[in-house]
Amino acid sequence: MPEFLYEALDKGGKQVKGIIEASSEEIIYEKLRDMGYYPVDVRVHKKKSAAQSDISALPILRIIFHRIKTKHIMTFTRQLATLIDAGLPIMRSLNILREQVESVIFKEKIMEMARDIESGSSLSDAMAKHHKVFDKLYVNMVRAGELGGVLEQVLNRIAEFLEKREALKGKVKSAMMYPVVVMILAIGIVGFILIMIIPKFEAIFAELGADLPVPTQILVDLSYILVHRIWIPIVIVVAIVIIWKQMKKYPNSKYVLDRTMLKMPVFGDLFRKIAITRFAGTLSTLINAGVPILQSLDIVRDSSGNEVIARAMSKVYQSVKDGETIHEPLSECDVFPPLVVHMVAVGEETGAIDHMLTKVAEAYEREVDDTVNALTSILEPVLIVFLGAIVGAIVIALYLPLFSIPKLIK
Repeated sequence: MPEFLYEALDKGGKQVKGIIEASSEEIIYEKLRDMGYYPVDVRVHKKKSAAQSDISALPILRIIFHRIKTKHIMTFTRQLATLIDAGLPIMRSLNILREQVESVIFKEKIMEMARDIESGSSLSDAMAKHHKVFDKLYVNMVRAGELGGVLEQVLNRIAEFLEKREALKGKVKSAMMYPVVVMILAIGIVGFILIMIIPKFEAIFAELGADLPVPTQILVDLSYILVHRIWIPIVIVVAIVIIWKQMKKYPNSKYVLDRTMLKMPVFGDLFRKIAITRFAGTLSTLINAGVPILQSLDIVRDSSGNEVIARAMSKVYQSVKDGETIHEPLSECDVFPPLVVHMVAVGEETGAIDHMLTKVAEAYEREVDDTVNALTSILEPVLIVFLGAIVGAIVIALYLPLFSIPKLIK
């Protein structure tokens, strides 16, 4: 039976794509309308060649080409909410979505979930078995949606939350991209000079027999290491990476690293605002979805990605467990400004903590935008000057010995 590649619009006007087997295009159009979609384009799907299909058989290439991306999970969540809202059973919805996802690995995960549900498991329990795809936050929100009978609404909230989280990551990457590119460029230029240029000058200096100034001698020594002892910098870089990863495994050392990052002169303020945005957005989303407050705090603690925030959440968790407030432990952590603490306190007093946390998250999202724009405008000239200073320092160090040539000639 031939396969057809289709493009359609869902009830929300969002474009969906997929592949369905059928005997004719007319049947595809009928199936799409039954699924609640408005067909836009249907055409015969050209199957992959044998060489291409073999990629999925190789474990490493399979992971590279078919790994599950966040956008896959977001699209899956949106479409699942649409199908459930249209009245389709979960089993049928999963089978429909399995035909549409791009990742082969994700297809297998959905198939396993469908089998578990067919065996009597709930959707949240089936998702919990694939914790690398559906994290603790996702699973608990789905479970709350199942218990409250509002699964489609919760799935839409999850999709919105994932979209905001990805947008936040994109902002951070855009802020970090420029300095990273400049640093790579600087390392490349310096490496080229040390490997290709310095040895030629070293030969000239040796013929003159002059005593090299300290800056020039440092350049010559670095050049010798890169040309003849390249294993030394490689070992140093590998050792730094290993030590860094090992330190992040231990809570105390990770706490020191995370706290240091929050105190950094340029990027510390940005990291702090991102941490607050993530905390407020995650907690408000969980509470709004109907997840119990203690369970929500536990999830926020585990998904914070920052040991300073995690320890603050542990104090908040214990405070709420003892029947006390959320804002008091937050005030003891210097990561949270007084404004955030007061807004949380007002939310507790009025019984609208989720609403106030949403306001905090939205306010700090705007703060992140402003900080990223400010950093980009400031860092651009600073890094250009930095790169010029490095090259200038190398050039001066190279020409310092030439000033002693007249003395040697005499």
